[in-house]
Formats: sequence, structure tokens, C-alpha cells
Amino acid sequence: MAEPPKTRVSLLARLKSGHDDVAWTEFVHLYAPVIYGFARKRGLQDSDAADLMQEVLRSVARNAERMEYDPKRGTFRGWLYTVTRNKIYNFLNGQKNRPRAVGDSAAQERLDAVPDRNIDPDEDWELEYQRRLSAQAMDAVKGEFQPNTWKAFWGTAVEGRAAQEVGDELRMSPGAVYVAKSRVLARLREEVQTLLAEQED
Repeated sequence: MAEPPKTRVSLLARLKSGHDDVAWTEFVHLYAPVIYGFARKRGLQDSDAADLMQEVLRSVARNAERMEYDPKRGTFRGWLYTVTRNKIYNFLNGQKNRPRAVGDSAAQERLDAVPDRNIDPDEDWELEYQRRLSAQAMDAVKGEFQPNTWKAFWGTAVEGRAAQEVGDELRMSPGAVYVAKSRVLARLREEVQTLLAEQED
């Protein structure tokens, strides 16, 4: 797995002050979906994943003033991952000790099943972070393109539909769809690189 980008040191310093609402909003905007998505992939239901996300964010808020960034001790995201993973483990362990509900046993087994145990949790955490970064990049650049250009990109790159099908809907040739997709992807790559560079300042 590639070396994950670092959380912005300046953001951590601003969180540490305890009085920077903008920093906290920025932090929550970046990490809340990562924590939530990771919890869902580990098998938590929607409300449980949302509760766990709030619990992890409370841990960060409680410890923000004591945070000392030392790259030799690991990344902040590594610490956040450990906190999240431990809270999920504790939650799932607690579930095992609760009495089982009466009802359809097949439905209960589906609820208890943790999806795809073959996925490495470290990779899953990183994947959630990358998804969030991509979503931020898309939000940032969408307004730079004409609606049909964006729809051509979305239909082919995100929805995985054929250029001919998307082109027919948008009254564009397949070649024009490919060009639109290529332009948006190039711009997204630039934006992701900008976001990654900001993470390291």
C-alpha cells in the first residue's frame, strides 16, 4: 500500500487551540465520513455507525489540547484509525454478549454478518479516506464545467456506462463524451494533488 498522505500539521495545531471552529468544521468535514464509512464496512448498522462516529469525534475533541505531533511516533490518521478500530471492536464485542432478539434467524444472521472479512482493515480505512478526498475534489471542480461535460464524465467514469449510451442521452458523439471525461479526470487529478499538498503543510 502506498504511503498515506499526512493530516495537515497546521490543522492539528489549530484544533489543539480549542477555539478554532473553522478548523473543527474542516476536520469533521474530512474525517466524519471516513469514520462512518469504515464503521459501516465493518458491519455496523447506520445508526450504530453514526453513534460510533460521534464517539470518535468526541475522543478527538477531548484529547485535542494534549495532542503533540511527532512524525516519529506515527501519523495522526494512524492514531485516528486505531481509535476508530478499537471502538468498533468494543462495540462488536459488546454485541456478542447481548441477548439475541426473537425472530427470523436468517435475518438475524444477516444483521450479525460483517461484510467481506477478506479486506484488510488498513486498506479499507485508506480507501474510505481516498473516497472522501475524491468527493471533495469533485465538489470543488464541478462548477468549472458545463453541465453536459460533467454529465458525460459522471455517466461514463462514475456510473460506468458506455460512451455511446451517455452520448445518446446528451446528444453528444461518443468521441465528445470521451473528451469530456478526459478533461474532467485531468482536472480532478490536479485538484486531488492540490488537496494532498495541503495535507502536508
